[in-house]
Amino acid sequence: MHPESRFLAHHFDSLEQQHEAATMGMWLFLATEILFFGGMFTAYGVYRSFYPQAFVAASHHLDVTIGTFNTGVLLTSSLTAALAVHAAQAGRRRAVIGFLVATMLLGATFLGVKGFEYHHKFVESLIPGHGFVFPGPHARHAELFFSLYFVMTAFHALHILIGLGVMAYVIVLTRRGQVTPEHHPSVELTGLYWHFVDIIWVFLFPLLYLIR
Repeated sequence: MHPESRFLAHHFDSLEQQHEAATMGMWLFLATEILFFGGMFTAYGVYRSFYPQAFVAASHHLDVTIGTFNTGVLLTSSLTAALAVHAAQAGRRRAVIGFLVATMLLGATFLGVKGFEYHHKFVESLIPGHGFVFPGPHARHAELFFSLYFVMTAFHALHILIGLGVMAYVIVLTRRGQVTPEHHPSVELTGLYWHFVDIIWVFLFPLLYLIR
């Protein structure tokens, strides 16, 4: 019996078939996620077209420097995730773990910075609700902008948090020897999911921070 057959589920004929099914499943899942975020992007686009001046004024209360820093953090994490996949293909178990840990640290950094941003908006009374305060004549529609901002970025942050949990699990699998050059779908699919999360932010950043 081939040593890699221990990874083969009973309802598949080969590891190749199993890998193709897992990859297709991930792509189908990401398609549903695109529809999910697409709905929010559509709502944002519609309201922005209705209230362009309010959205521009509200966007000026977001810190572009912080947003740019977080963008750099996530793009770097995409690199380390890709390097983890490359290391898995080469059978470098310690490198896989190292790159996944680096990706997790970068993801945690993103969440920490985002938490700082949320706190800053709380201090400025820019949290939608009874305590919302916005200078100028566009307060009502600026509150709509911040409602969309918090909903979209919070769901994105939730996806990052889920990704961190998945990577922690993949690290455990790698330490147990369940990631080999011939069988590494857990690393590959986790990397694919992480790239998707990063791409969502690449769209969120200009939509929210770069309105001028």
